Amino acid sequence: MPVSVLEMTEDNVIVVKANPDRKVVKPSVKFTNKIPDELLQNVGLLNAIQRLPENYNFEIYKTIWRIQQLGSKRVALQMPEGLLMFAITISDIIEQFTEADTVIMADVTYGACCIDDYTALALNVDLLVHYGHSCLIPVDQTSGIKVLYIFVDIKIDALHFLETVRLNFPTTLRLGLVSTIQFVATLQAVALELEQEGYQVTIPQSRPLSPGEILGCTAPVMSNVDALIYLGDGRFHLEAAMIANPQVKAY
Repeated sequence: MPVSVLEMTEDNVIVVKANPDRKVVKPSVKFTNKIPDELLQNVGLLNAIQRLPENYNFEIYKTIWRIQQLGSKRVALQMPEGLLMFAITISDIIEQFTEADTVIMADVTYGACCIDDYTALALNVDLLVHYGHSCLIPVDQTSGIKVLYIFVDIKIDALHFLETVRLNFPTTLRLGLVSTIQFVATLQAVALELEQEGYQVTIPQSRPLSPGEILGCTAPVMSNVDALIYLGDGRFHLEAAMIANPQVKAY
């Protein structure tokens, strides 16, 4: 059987050379979180999902699969006020395609820090699905209950956003781009396009948040930008960025 070759260097250090004949055994990988094809190809589920806005990604397939994996019997849906209008539709889909009952938590959640695990436990819930915020509270820090985060990525007209920036900001200005978790993917794509056109773009990050993501209570300080552009709806998050950067013009 081949053995490794040992050599002595001038410094009396033993160097072990890699043996090219050695067989490398890799551990088998189990894709336990992969959504099965029979679920992805379920025509009834596809038709049910089409009742939701097509530019809102509620990750219904992942939610159904997670419920089936855990064998959950009661699932709570927690949403910010702007998404509550879709709660009944999502609840109907979950109850139709799983064996779980659903509870819609009508108490509005106002941020990523507002995971209502205590109320969910009091309602005998075994899975809490939290919509519209990123994973600020780690899933292993909740009180005896499983939590699934759904960011709800929202697709917008990125070309319109790009054109707006081009018309209002010269390439000589250093731009800082921020957003909420719903539009972070679009923000990254737009930043790449702007950089290719000659703009100097900064996407700040406040860990553990995603690059470009801001909260109503958390926004990074930016010292190397001339203008701050917020992509999102409402003023709540924009005001947080303005408070953190009073010297920068915000749009």
